[in-house]
Amino acid sequence: MGYGEPEAGATGGKLHCGGLPSRPIVPPLMDAPRPSADQTDAGLVAHGREILRAEGEAILQSADSLDAAFARAVRIVVDCTGSVVVTGIGKAGLVARKISATLASTGTPSHFLHPAEAMHGDLGALRRDDVVLALSQSGETEEITRLLPHVAARKIRIVALTGSAQSALGRAADVVVPTGSVREACALGLAPSTSTSLMLALGDALALVTSRLRQFTHEEFAARHPGGSLGRQLMLVDDAMRPFAQCRTARPTDTVREVFARPLPARRTGAVMIVADDGHLAGIFTDSDLARLFERRNDAALDHPIGAVMTARPTTVGLGTRLRDALALLEARRLSELPVVDETGRVAGLLDIVDLVGMVPAEMLELPLPSPSVPAPAAA
Repeated sequence: MGYGEPEAGATGGKLHCGGLPSRPIVPPLMDAPRPSADQTDAGLVAHGREILRAEGEAILQSADSLDAAFARAVRIVVDCTGSVVVTGIGKAGLVARKISATLASTGTPSHFLHPAEAMHGDLGALRRDDVVLALSQSGETEEITRLLPHVAARKIRIVALTGSAQSALGRAADVVVPTGSVREACALGLAPSTSTSLMLALGDALALVTSRLRQFTHEEFAARHPGGSLGRQLMLVDDAMRPFAQCRTARPTDTVREVFARPLPARRTGAVMIVADDGHLAGIFTDSDLARLFERRNDAALDHPIGAVMTARPTTVGLGTRLRDALALLEARRLSELPVVDETGRVAGLLDIVDLVGMVPAEMLELPLPSPSVPAPAAA
């Protein structure tokens, strides 16, 4: 069906929510919030709550009205072998950018296309295997309607987030997920607010349901979020641990005095990993263990094999463990160092709480560190 033609029926290949395109899916709000004459803090808070409730109610009404058209939109996006090209102008354009970013970060290749710039060369960004996700509350926005025939000429499928399936955008789309007729939360009923909140929520729903259908994994999410707080929480211990070559190590037969007389590595640590001849971890000896020997006036132990005073079978984590899981283990066991081993039990490195300062969010580092005078925790 070409752009601008009357809407097709059930045999026309188009699907619109609700089956009655002329009827708003989201009922218009009875009353938009009005500025209160009460200029006190309580009055301002009350007005703010009215706005939040108005936008929230519109989203809840849309949730109740969602039907098979949404499922069809999801399947169109899942089946897309190119990119989901999201477009919109003005406030809808800002929402479109966010939806595109959410799609891209949750497993669906996506980019934003400015509809005005598209008329000046950016149409070249569209490919036959793309899907266009177009946002316009009125469905009659000039920049969007000018773009539609060029999308249709390329036989690119269109998913529309718009208020009416009878609009120019609605008629051109393969599927419409309507926002319905909403009253903006602005006291004038003009500033995009309720409509953009609803578009954003529908875009999130589309992206996240698509992601789940794709069976998007934690590993894939981490690969797309290497930076910032999210990336740090999703990183592996492999990326945060001190490599074996930079760790303090000893053999079980080395004396405590010999071990602590050796030069420290460039990165100081409070733990010595005791490694057997075959590379397996035999135990761990920490600065706290050394302090306890002095507290008990057991100076003679300094010349005994460190294997006799080490903590045997210490708590470890394997390569490939999520850093946040390792931090939870540090907290649960009240540890500040955690050896990392490979699948055969050979030592790969050490996770030291000191190295993590500045690397992970502060709230993840609120670990109670053991006092030298407190006995070491039992081995795992």
